[in-house]
Amino acid sequence: MRLIGRLSKLGRGRRSATFSLWIGSAALFCAIWVPDTNGDAYAAHKKAAKVASAEKIPADAHPYTVTIKPTGEGELDTMVNASSTLLALQNATPVGPFPLSGRIRGEYDRLTAALESRGYYDGSVAITVTAKGQSKIDGRDPSLPQWFQHLPAGTKVAIAVTPTTGPRFSIGHISLLQGPLRDDGGAKPVTASTPKDSLRKGSTEAARRPNVEKNGRTSATQTDAKDGAPTAPPRNVMLSHDETRSFGLRSGQPAIAGDILAAQDRLQNLLLEEGHALGAVQTPVAYLRPATRTLDLEFRIGLGPVVAVGPIHFDGLTHVRETYIRRRLQLHEGQLYRPSEIEAARQDLASTGVFASVSVKDVPPLVALAAGQGRNGLTQAMPLDFTFQEGKRHTVSADIGYSTDLGGRLGASWTHHNLLGNAERLKLTALVTGLGGSAQQGLGYDVYADFLKPDFLRRDQNLSLRLEGVRQLLYSYHQTALIARGGITRRLNRFWNVNGSLMAEQESIRQFGDTRSYFIAAIPMGATFDSTSLSNPIDPATHGARVSLTAAPSVSLETRTSFFAILTAAASTYFDFHRLGWTRAGRSVLAVRGIVGSVQGASTYQIPPDQRLYAGGPATVRGFRYQGVGPQIGKYAVGGTAMDAGSVEYRQRILKSFGAAVFADAGQVDTGSIPFRGKLRVGYGAGVRYYTPIGPVRVDIALPSKRPPRGDRFELYIGLGETF
Repeated sequence: MRLIGRLSKLGRGRRSATFSLWIGSAALFCAIWVPDTNGDAYAAHKKAAKVASAEKIPADAHPYTVTIKPTGEGELDTMVNASSTLLALQNATPVGPFPLSGRIRGEYDRLTAALESRGYYDGSVAITVTAKGQSKIDGRDPSLPQWFQHLPAGTKVAIAVTPTTGPRFSIGHISLLQGPLRDDGGAKPVTASTPKDSLRKGSTEAARRPNVEKNGRTSATQTDAKDGAPTAPPRNVMLSHDETRSFGLRSGQPAIAGDILAAQDRLQNLLLEEGHALGAVQTPVAYLRPATRTLDLEFRIGLGPVVAVGPIHFDGLTHVRETYIRRRLQLHEGQLYRPSEIEAARQDLASTGVFASVSVKDVPPLVALAAGQGRNGLTQAMPLDFTFQEGKRHTVSADIGYSTDLGGRLGASWTHHNLLGNAERLKLTALVTGLGGSAQQGLGYDVYADFLKPDFLRRDQNLSLRLEGVRQLLYSYHQTALIARGGITRRLNRFWNVNGSLMAEQESIRQFGDTRSYFIAAIPMGATFDSTSLSNPIDPATHGARVSLTAAPSVSLETRTSFFAILTAAASTYFDFHRLGWTRAGRSVLAVRGIVGSVQGASTYQIPPDQRLYAGGPATVRGFRYQGVGPQIGKYAVGGTAMDAGSVEYRQRILKSFGAAVFADAGQVDTGSIPFRGKLRVGYGAGVRYYTPIGPVRVDIALPSKRPPRGDRFELYIGLGETF
């Protein structure tokens, strides 16, 4: 549904030259709900029509067609069509003469509201009804029900609707007068139930007698005089340069309800951002001037003092420690009260992953700050109250996937989301791998424990620890390994993160009948950039870019000693065709990915097989089995010390929950240290998507453009989330 402000003519005197109107929920700017063909209201109309179609058709019912003549203004025509109940229900079950007559008569008010919301106060709506063999009749004719009754049963009628705009009214004089504060317990805002006489009384009088404070501003509220004495006239309010620019209304511009209400909202928001915690901009009063075709506006503005953030209280904390929340909170007592910063602090606490919901509210009245506590000389503060609902501490998840090269993968994870009360996370995972697959020679496993401590030593810095046991029986090599890794990730800003860690790995690898043991120590370091604005990495990106840069100086001991450094860079970007105006946002996306890697300091056979570079599979070149691109000995991959790969993929959403994709990948691996050398392999394919609340289920089929000896004919990939 869409909310449209309406200006309706109220309080018209028989001999008055002016029209006193009040903008409110039921008057000058009435809030009327109209069906939107892209929203819930339209769906509700359709649902009602569908239900009605199953009902029994009355014997005296008449189907109809409705034609609405365009006004020539696109936005107004859209609003008129969306407001029309006749149009929305013309395909519903026909109704009898009296309900249909009532529907037609109600159309006048609905379409008049649409005209007035666009500034056409002298507009009109004409509706005529015709039937074969019958004379035309006006929609307001009192005999309309009887006219329908005289028609033969089931006769289809034609309804013609002609909205006429007339001249558009413009904004006349704008008055900014002192008004009540927000939730201050003083003068109450005017409501729709206020008598119209009291709304008119003294308004123009006050405009003729301005009373301006020396500083141009006032925060005092208007009070009623005792013993029935007249109310003191309100004083004018002067806006600062920034406030005037944000307000944006000026005399002479079209009197469009949406623009006037938007100006009210902008000024209200700016006052709050400036620290006026009690600031309020009341819904404006307006005066219709038919002689000049203008609309005079009167805004009541309450400023109040500029205040700071006061004492901050927490409610609902059970297992999460308050000391952690206070360290994490980006809001401090004494700083300037700004709703945007308060909301940012709320969202930051919600992002910790331990809360189901986080809310914050003001807790009036204002309190006094101690001397020197308030910044910039502020002496009053607004207390705040954060309310938390903690989420589930323990969750269990399943991991399942399949591809024709790596076979099936099946496992489960158990996660504790608040291990020590400071949002620490412990995740235990066990996977069975190698369930079939052309690149596998038997079952394997991957068992690991992850520990994450947020805000380690400082804010936006996380400590991560992992202990992992791996066994995989690939055609390239058989590996059994125990890996320990610990590192720190620091968030630099909205887009950039940097990380560094220490890793130790003890492994036994069998390749080409030769079994060797290795002890590898490394210092992986990296930086990542992400402008896709996604909090869940499984969600498909529709815009922005991702970049990952890593360097891992390493030493391999035991069988032989070698020093080497693995350097990799990966980047992907996403273009939404909505930017060209071709589709709706997120429906048609072009995704491009590039990967390059190099090993420096050692040759291919001087480094352990699992540290070499490979290509093939969904992470690099689809259509080729895992590790199937690069130097091969029969079906066995050797690996290399230089690799590059690129992908282009077009993703199209279909209906609400389905999608499709087509893609092409290319890549190569070489035994030198310089990328972009070796035998280039190209794969292509297509897939389908089913979008779920936790991410898209992906099914892709890929083929090699030129199948290598002993290579697979095709590859099938099933998983959760996009490949990149």
